[in-house]
Amino acid sequence: MNALKAVFWDYPALASPSGLTSFLDEHKARPRVYRWLLSRFLEHGRAVDALHYFSVREISEALPGLRLSPYSMKKWRRIVEVYGHAQGR
Repeated sequence: MNALKAVFWDYPALASPSGLTSFLDEHKARPRVYRWLLSRFLEHGRAVDALHYFSVREISEALPGLRLSPYSMKKWRRIVEVYGHAQGR
């Protein structure tokens, strides 16, 4: 199964790597849309996929302003803590 379909089951145009990359590039300067995309990944995607499209630093900086489930927030805080230090943030 395409891992992006788990994140964007309701947006078929974003469920392909090329479609998602285009959309990210096009909307990176629109913080609200960008945070929405990031939130979808952090809630519904695998960590490996989220880290393919977003850096640990981007995730770390965005976390305080995102509305995530308590489970996802805890998981991503821990990932940022572990991998942020490993990458020399």
